[in-house]
Amino acid sequence: MDIIDLEKTVPQLEAAASFLAETAGAGKTVLFVGVKPEARNAVEEVAQTLKMPYVTERWIGGILTNFPQMKKRIEKLEQLKEERTGGGFDKYTKKEQAVLNRELDRLNKYFSGLVGLTRLPDALVVVDSKKEHTAVAEAKKMRIPVVALGNTDCSIFGITYPIVANDSSASSIKAILGILKESLSK
Repeated sequence: MDIIDLEKTVPQLEAAASFLAETAGAGKTVLFVGVKPEARNAVEEVAQTLKMPYVTERWIGGILTNFPQMKKRIEKLEQLKEERTGGGFDKYTKKEQAVLNRELDRLNKYFSGLVGLTRLPDALVVVDSKKEHTAVAEAKKMRIPVVALGNTDCSIFGITYPIVANDSSASSIKAILGILKESLSK
């Protein structure tokens, strides 16, 4: 059983919301990360509403630290989508089409939320900093500020704007992301 003092969570949430409002006001990009089943829908919904990039399947190591290579994978996804919708797959044999479709599906699964990301994000919003320790470590290495929702089992050291709250409840995640979304849409 976790005991969280909500009187301490509120100022943390306000500080994070204020930071994100400044970030959005400057026209900067925020990358949302939440791969837990409880967080996926809320993260995707908030990011799509704000037209921001997101990761909901799996954090692929190197998204931030090896961004030029990741950018090539995103461009490959866009190229394959365009080629398939434009009828470009028709020139290939059935076997080649199957291979291309499998690659497109795989790229779509992992990179569809990152389409349109042409440079490193200016901030990260992470749900469960313990589970997404790789994303937090990469952001820290690249000096990108991190807003992270974490339960009592998460370390808040190295996180720019920690929010200690229940990160295992879909309703808690949705409520906190809703507050952050409001600050970003101002």
